[in-house]
Amino acid sequence: MIKRNILLNPGPATTTDSVKMAQVVPDICPREQDFARLMKGLRRDLVRVVHGDERYTSVLFCGSGTINIDVCLNSLLPAGKQVLVADNGAYSSRAVEVCRAYGLPHIDLQLPIERPIDPRVVEAALQANPEVAVLYTTHHETGSGVLNPIRELGALAHRYGATFIVDTTSTYAMRPIDIVADNVDFLFASAQKGLQSMTGLSFIVGREDLIRASADYPMRSYYCNLFLQYDCFEKTGEMHFTPPVQTIYATLQALKEYWAEGEAAKWARHTRVFEALHAGLERLGFRNLIRREDQAGLVISVLYPDDPSWSFEAVHDGCYARGFTIYPGKVGSARTFRLCALGALDVPDIDAFFAALTEVLAENNIKVLYRD
Repeated sequence: MIKRNILLNPGPATTTDSVKMAQVVPDICPREQDFARLMKGLRRDLVRVVHGDERYTSVLFCGSGTINIDVCLNSLLPAGKQVLVADNGAYSSRAVEVCRAYGLPHIDLQLPIERPIDPRVVEAALQANPEVAVLYTTHHETGSGVLNPIRELGALAHRYGATFIVDTTSTYAMRPIDIVADNVDFLFASAQKGLQSMTGLSFIVGREDLIRASADYPMRSYYCNLFLQYDCFEKTGEMHFTPPVQTIYATLQALKEYWAEGEAAKWARHTRVFEALHAGLERLGFRNLIRREDQAGLVISVLYPDDPSWSFEAVHDGCYARGFTIYPGKVGSARTFRLCALGALDVPDIDAFFAALTEVLAENNIKVLYRD
């Protein structure tokens, strides 16, 4: 048995022992056809998770989730066109940073970070900027917990002739997503979050015709080019460069466990965990930054109490010593920490966490109070 830590951070997530042990396999050269067959099945399953049809494919990359932002933006923008980033949080802002790094023409449509994106504002920007060829946003702003209305935004993108790219890193394989019904052209995630696998494998699910069309777009990166990676998979069954072999084995096991649990049951479990987190916070007197109706059901931004004895570091360290990890906030200047309902967790894990948190607060003489 491997010591089980309860990770309430936004990823990597708590994993099962069977996923951990799936990495212990005989050594294999990733250029073997046996391994290529594994990746082919994995690519097919990644599309199935979001109910993609024959128009969609998936492309694997070696790296953290940010590699997906890089790949999509530098690969899918035609020459002479613009990206419109609907930006209401830290992870959409990261897309803006990628655009700046590549010198991509872009509009940073800065929106309130504590509320979902207003489609009317996005439509006005699309009307005013006919050179926009890509609309980019984040499904669930992991820094705050806000859920954005991707179905409506995707319909707007298509109405104005733009490709719609969505960061689903913290919703994929948790909140049910239908890539077709949600009007999404490209979405992406990483293995260590909703799939409850290990770090090092990221993937993009998107329209195959648009990937092929991008072969004629400016090549702005060699390693992070979507068409080159796709083309290598199609011709050889292999990644263009060395894949994260052990992480792929872990992810294959994680997908087996995903199918066994089922989409609806898995989302119901995450919802139970999320509600248990809210119930525990309410018992202790903590307050949320984001309105409940605007939350995605996966991340809670908790306001620091006003007690002068409050110390996030002391609370984190006390919880960590007891096997629980909490995470700093990432919502502008707001003083918050985050509790997340990701990973192989259920309600008993949350009950145990609040027992530990109560002890830590008492040890540090912290009272949960707020000045109105």
